[in-house]
Amino acid sequence: MGKDNVYTPDFGGVPKASRLARKERTILIAGGAGFIGSNLSRRLIARGDRVICLDNLETGRSENIAALLAHPKFAFVLHDVVRPFRLNSPIDQIYNLACPASPPKYQRDPLHTFKTCIFGGLNLLALAREKGARILQSSTSEVYGDPDCLLQSEDYRGRVNTVGPRSCYDEGKRAAETLFYETNRQHGVDVRIARIFNTYGPRMDPGDGRVVSNFVVQALSGAPITIYGAGQQTRSFCYIDDMLDGLMALMEADDRLATINDPVNLGNPGEFTMIELAQMVVQMTASTSPLTYRDLPVDDPRQRRPDIARAGRLLDWAPKISLAEGLVPTIAYFRAELTQMQGAATARRAGEAVS
Repeated sequence: MGKDNVYTPDFGGVPKASRLARKERTILIAGGAGFIGSNLSRRLIARGDRVICLDNLETGRSENIAALLAHPKFAFVLHDVVRPFRLNSPIDQIYNLACPASPPKYQRDPLHTFKTCIFGGLNLLALAREKGARILQSSTSEVYGDPDCLLQSEDYRGRVNTVGPRSCYDEGKRAAETLFYETNRQHGVDVRIARIFNTYGPRMDPGDGRVVSNFVVQALSGAPITIYGAGQQTRSFCYIDDMLDGLMALMEADDRLATINDPVNLGNPGEFTMIELAQMVVQMTASTSPLTYRDLPVDDPRQRRPDIARAGRLLDWAPKISLAEGLVPTIAYFRAELTQMQGAATARRAGEAVS
């Protein structure tokens, strides 16, 4: 708990002397209750690190970290990264995952989304400078906007609308990259910038609003599957385990590499139209859901495909899991989530009937 936004993380059950003797690393994950953050927490703890999860739970889910709360190497801090804070703990690494990535969610409060990118980035960079920590910024393929090239490399400067409904996120992430670049250049803070392409897998919110969760939940529920436009726009989908491998490889990469502070694309170059994804989901769920079509949202990108040559060269990283393979555990996860939600709704209605 904290006073005046000063927090002393409690790693219960592990004496301080014992922790120091083992020289365990302490890693802060801002946005640690989100989809990627909660999966990353588990991976780091399994590796032997201590994890501090900082989240305001506006889009992060308490269910994602419920099983970790009693773990001796996990500490949770409820805080909005937009507001300044301090941690009375050594910090070795910081992952900044603190921003909603789903269009419906980041458009719900666009000013707060933009502040999260800017003020949140500034607060975490100040913490990294104070603690001498390495910090990774989770940027996004959205910095490329609606690209006019078939393969997006890190040298492509993008085609982004600065005053559209997606601008709070797209431009917020672009500005955050500038903050990280300049803090490295002026103050020597060791920064890493990952441009993350569409990622999916277990611990996504069923109401997330992104295409994989939408299609799978609709298919499992027997609801019409919503296709925007003609469904010929493309995305490249990276399974969560591959993404974690990439993020951790980028964080651990040798800081003597001259280009390691430059942005690095992380994603799966496999490219699918929305029609192809919908058909795959329908087949794998044995769903009878029909396809329904709606107008394409404003500024919705027509194409996404990452050039991951830099990640291969610097990190020796490439995704291993195909979309068909990754959808198997993803569908199983959403099926279990929907069953649990339906059970809870039934119990609630039964309770209301009794009262």
